[in-house]
Amino acid sequence: MSWPMLPRWLPPAAAALLVACGGGSNPLDNPPVVTNPPGASGQRLSFVYFQKCINPIFLAPLPVDQNGVVSTNTCASAGCHDDRAGTGGAFRVLPEAQTVDLSDPSNTPEAVRATPMYRNFYSAQGEVVFGAPLQSRLLTKPMVLNVLHGGGLIFQNENDPNARLIRYWISRPMPAGQDEFSAAAHTMFTPPDPETGTCNTE
Repeated sequence: MSWPMLPRWLPPAAAALLVACGGGSNPLDNPPVVTNPPGASGQRLSFVYFQKCINPIFLAPLPVDQNGVVSTNTCASAGCHDDRAGTGGAFRVLPEAQTVDLSDPSNTPEAVRATPMYRNFYSAQGEVVFGAPLQSRLLTKPMVLNVLHGGGLIFQNENDPNARLIRYWISRPMPAGQDEFSAAAHTMFTPPDPETGTCNTE
Protein backbone atom coordinates (compact mmCIF):
# COMPACT_ATOMS: atom_id res chain seq x y z
CA MET A 1 0.00 0.00 0.00
CA SER A 2 1.37 3.41 -0.91
CA TRP A 3 0.41 6.66 0.75
CA PRO A 4 -0.37 9.82 -1.24
CA MET A 5 2.40 12.25 -2.07
CA LEU A 6 2.55 15.53 -0.17
CA PRO A 7 0.52 18.29 -1.88
CA ARG A 8 2.56 20.80 -3.88
CA TRP A 9 0.91 23.66 -2.00
CA LEU A 10 2.10 22.44 1.41
CA PRO A 11 4.17 25.19 3.08
CA PRO A 12 7.83 24.29 3.72
CA ALA A 13 7.38 24.53 7.49
CA ALA A 14 4.48 22.09 7.41
CA ALA A 15 6.41 19.75 5.16
CA ALA A 16 9.29 19.83 7.62
CA LEU A 17 6.91 18.86 10.42
CA LEU A 18 5.65 15.91 8.41
CA VAL A 19 9.17 14.72 7.78
CA ALA A 20 10.00 15.18 11.46
CA CYS A 21 7.47 12.52 12.37
CA GLY A 22 9.07 9.90 10.17
CA GLY A 23 7.90 10.59 6.65
CA GLY A 24 9.33 11.64 3.34
CA SER A 25 13.01 10.94 2.70
CA ASN A 26 13.92 11.12 6.39
CA PRO A 27 16.45 8.40 7.29
CA LEU A 28 14.29 7.72 10.37
CA ASP A 29 11.35 6.55 8.23
CA ASN A 30 9.11 3.91 9.74
CA PRO A 31 8.88 0.81 7.56
CA PRO A 32 5.79 0.61 5.32
CA VAL A 33 4.76 -2.65 6.96
CA VAL A 34 4.78 -3.90 10.53
CA THR A 35 7.76 -6.14 11.15
CA ASN A 36 6.89 -7.52 14.58
CA PRO A 37 6.97 -11.33 14.59
CA PRO A 38 3.46 -12.81 14.45
CA GLY A 39 2.00 -14.07 17.70
CA ALA A 40 1.94 -17.83 18.01
CA SER A 41 -0.72 -17.98 20.73
CA GLY A 42 -3.67 -16.67 18.72
CA GLN A 43 -4.53 -14.41 21.66
CA ARG A 44 -5.82 -10.86 21.38
CA LEU A 45 -5.49 -7.76 23.51
CA SER A 46 -8.41 -6.13 25.32
CA PHE A 47 -10.55 -3.77 23.25
CA VAL A 48 -12.26 -2.15 26.25
CA TYR A 49 -8.93 -1.33 27.92
CA PHE A 50 -7.64 0.02 24.63
CA GLN A 51 -10.48 2.43 24.03
CA LYS A 52 -10.57 3.72 27.61
CA CYS A 53 -6.87 3.76 28.50
CA ILE A 54 -4.72 3.57 25.34
CA ASN A 55 -6.49 5.46 22.54
CA PRO A 56 -6.59 8.71 24.59
CA ILE A 57 -2.77 8.65 24.67
CA PHE A 58 -2.70 8.99 20.88
CA LEU A 59 -4.86 12.14 21.06
CA ALA A 60 -3.17 13.85 24.00
CA PRO A 61 -0.64 16.67 23.50
CA LEU A 62 2.67 15.10 24.50
CA PRO A 63 6.19 16.51 24.85
CA VAL A 64 8.40 15.58 21.89
CA ASP A 65 12.17 15.66 22.28
CA GLN A 66 13.95 16.00 18.92
CA ASN A 67 17.68 16.10 19.64
CA GLY A 68 17.19 18.20 22.77
CA VAL A 69 14.59 20.53 21.26
CA VAL A 70 11.28 19.96 23.05
CA SER A 71 7.94 20.76 21.46
CA THR A 72 4.39 19.43 21.84
CA ASN A 73 2.43 17.26 19.42
CA THR A 74 -0.03 14.37 19.32
CA CYS A 75 0.54 10.90 17.89
CA ALA A 76 -2.60 11.42 15.79
CA SER A 77 -1.40 14.68 14.22
CA ALA A 78 -1.37 15.10 10.45
CA GLY A 79 2.40 14.87 10.29
CA CYS A 80 2.69 11.73 12.38
CA HIS A 81 0.21 8.84 12.61
CA ASP A 82 -2.99 10.46 11.34
CA ASP A 83 -4.83 7.98 9.13
CA ARG A 84 -5.17 10.39 6.20
CA ALA A 85 -2.09 12.59 6.15
CA GLY A 86 0.25 10.80 8.52
CA THR A 87 3.74 9.84 7.49
CA GLY A 88 4.48 7.55 10.42
CA GLY A 89 4.52 4.20 8.67
CA ALA A 90 2.08 1.37 9.27
CA PHE A 91 0.68 2.63 12.57
CA ARG A 92 -2.34 4.84 11.79
CA VAL A 93 -4.87 6.60 14.04
CA LEU A 94 -8.29 8.00 13.25
CA PRO A 95 -8.47 11.06 15.55
CA GLU A 96 -12.25 11.29 15.24
CA ALA A 97 -12.89 7.73 16.51
CA GLN A 98 -15.69 7.77 19.07
CA THR A 99 -15.94 5.52 22.12
CA VAL A 100 -18.11 2.47 21.42
CA ASP A 101 -20.81 1.68 23.99
CA LEU A 102 -20.19 -2.01 24.58
CA SER A 103 -23.29 -2.26 26.82
CA ASP A 104 -25.50 -1.51 23.79
CA PRO A 105 -26.82 -4.86 22.46
CA SER A 106 -26.67 -3.52 18.91
CA ASN A 107 -22.89 -3.23 19.22
CA THR A 108 -22.18 -6.83 18.37
CA PRO A 109 -18.56 -7.87 17.79
CA GLU A 110 -19.18 -7.56 14.04
CA ALA A 111 -20.59 -4.05 14.44
CA VAL A 112 -17.73 -2.92 16.71
CA ARG A 113 -15.14 -4.28 14.28
CA ALA A 114 -16.53 -1.91 11.64
CA THR A 115 -16.01 1.22 13.78
CA PRO A 116 -13.19 3.79 13.61
CA MET A 117 -12.26 2.96 17.21
CA TYR A 118 -11.70 -0.65 16.24
CA ARG A 119 -9.52 0.47 13.34
CA ASN A 120 -7.34 2.29 15.86
CA PHE A 121 -7.29 -0.80 18.06
CA TYR A 122 -6.37 -3.05 15.16
CA SER A 123 -3.59 -0.73 13.99
CA ALA A 124 -2.13 -0.43 17.51
CA GLN A 125 -2.33 -4.17 18.10
CA GLY A 126 -0.38 -4.65 14.88
CA GLU A 127 2.55 -2.83 16.52
CA VAL A 128 2.63 -5.27 19.43
CA VAL A 129 4.47 -8.45 20.35
CA PHE A 130 1.97 -10.08 22.67
CA GLY A 131 3.13 -10.28 26.26
CA ALA A 132 6.43 -8.56 25.39
CA PRO A 133 6.02 -4.77 25.72
CA LEU A 134 9.72 -3.96 25.43
CA GLN A 135 9.85 -5.79 22.09
CA SER A 136 6.76 -3.98 20.79
CA ARG A 137 7.12 -0.99 18.48
CA LEU A 138 4.10 0.66 20.08
CA LEU A 139 6.35 1.18 23.10
CA THR A 140 9.92 0.99 21.82
CA LYS A 141 9.37 3.64 19.12
CA PRO A 142 8.22 6.47 21.43
CA MET A 143 10.96 5.48 23.90
CA VAL A 144 13.57 5.26 21.11
CA LEU A 145 14.58 1.97 22.70
CA ASN A 146 17.01 0.19 20.34
CA VAL A 147 15.02 1.54 17.38
CA LEU A 148 14.87 4.91 15.62
CA HIS A 149 11.71 7.02 15.75
CA GLY A 150 11.27 9.89 13.32
CA GLY A 151 8.81 11.45 15.75
CA GLY A 152 11.48 11.80 18.44
CA LEU A 153 11.53 10.78 22.08
CA ILE A 154 8.03 10.81 23.57
CA PHE A 155 8.43 8.73 26.74
CA GLN A 156 11.64 9.29 28.71
CA ASN A 157 11.50 5.73 30.06
CA GLU A 158 9.08 2.92 30.80
CA ASN A 159 7.97 4.61 34.04
CA ASP A 160 6.26 7.39 32.08
CA PRO A 161 2.54 7.16 33.03
CA ASN A 162 1.48 6.62 29.41
CA ALA A 163 4.22 4.06 28.82
CA ARG A 164 3.00 2.18 31.89
CA LEU A 165 -0.53 2.02 30.45
CA ILE A 166 0.75 0.68 27.14
CA ARG A 167 3.06 -1.81 28.88
CA TYR A 168 0.19 -3.08 31.05
CA TRP A 169 -2.12 -3.53 28.02
CA ILE A 170 0.48 -5.44 26.03
CA SER A 171 1.39 -7.63 29.02
CA ARG A 172 -2.15 -8.91 29.51
CA PRO A 173 -3.61 -10.53 26.41
CA MET A 174 -7.02 -12.10 26.79
CA PRO A 175 -7.12 -15.78 27.79
CA ALA A 176 -6.51 -18.26 24.98
CA GLY A 177 -9.75 -18.99 23.14
CA GLN A 178 -11.38 -15.68 24.15
CA ASP A 179 -11.75 -12.70 21.86
CA GLU A 180 -10.80 -9.05 22.36
CA PHE A 181 -14.18 -8.35 24.00
CA SER A 182 -13.65 -10.89 26.79
CA ALA A 183 -15.01 -9.97 30.22
CA ALA A 184 -11.65 -11.14 31.57
CA ALA A 185 -10.50 -7.57 30.86
CA HIS A 186 -12.65 -6.26 33.71
CA THR A 187 -9.84 -7.16 36.12
CA MET A 188 -7.70 -4.59 34.30
CA PHE A 189 -9.70 -1.86 36.09
CA THR A 190 -10.14 -0.86 39.75
CA PRO A 191 -12.87 -1.52 40.69
CA PRO A 192 -13.20 -4.30 38.09
CA ASP A 193 -15.69 -2.43 35.93
CA PRO A 194 -14.69 -0.70 32.67
CA GLU A 195 -17.45 1.88 33.12
CA THR A 196 -16.46 3.11 36.59
CA GLY A 197 -12.98 1.70 37.20
CA THR A 198 -9.65 3.40 36.70
CA CYS A 199 -7.05 1.94 34.37
CA ASN A 200 -4.64 -0.40 36.15
CA THR A 201 -0.94 -0.17 35.37
CA GLU A 202 0.35 -3.00 37.55
